[in-house]
Amino acid sequence: MKVIDLTQAISPEMPVYPGTETPDFVDANTYDRDGFKETKISFYTHTGTHVDPPVHLFPNRTALDEFPISQFIGKALVIDCTMLQEGEYITKEQLLPYANQVEQADFLLFHLGWDKYWGSSKYFEEYPCIDEEVLSFIMNSSLKGIGFDTIGLDPVSDLNLTRHRALFAKKDILNIENLKKFAFMWQ
Repeated sequence: MKVIDLTQAISPEMPVYPGTETPDFVDANTYDRDGFKETKISFYTHTGTHVDPPVHLFPNRTALDEFPISQFIGKALVIDCTMLQEGEYITKEQLLPYANQVEQADFLLFHLGWDKYWGSSKYFEEYPCIDEEVLSFIMNSSLKGIGFDTIGLDPVSDLNLTRHRALFAKKDILNIENLKKFAFMWQ
């Protein structure tokens, strides 16, 4: 199995959701003072590339550490959605070219090309996201997870997180956000 890292690097200068504090790196121990180096790192769980579990929105649902390790490993299928513009929806039409492969996938990774805006204010604007029909398909599938190169599953204007709530209310699934581009992977 080929493993590909699609995570954004954590740094004090990285972009974070507006209103969230940036990561804080503090020298806890130094070579001169302590004989070794150790850094204290503080950041929010939704910093950079991260995984949302059902407990993110529902207190009695599954947390990341409660999933079996097998939930995090599997075959990923990249769905090319780069033709979509700001605020458009990922529909079943984008899944059709992959019809035979979708059933064998453990993870659907939606490549919107939005990672090119990482570090700019546009990254936090109305990116494309899944519509109700695709959400319903995901909810009725045996997928282990879904992933996006955007900040979320819901439109940025949906403060109620409607799609997150529908997905996590009853389904044990991982939602991966802020994936980064890996040229070989997306081709």
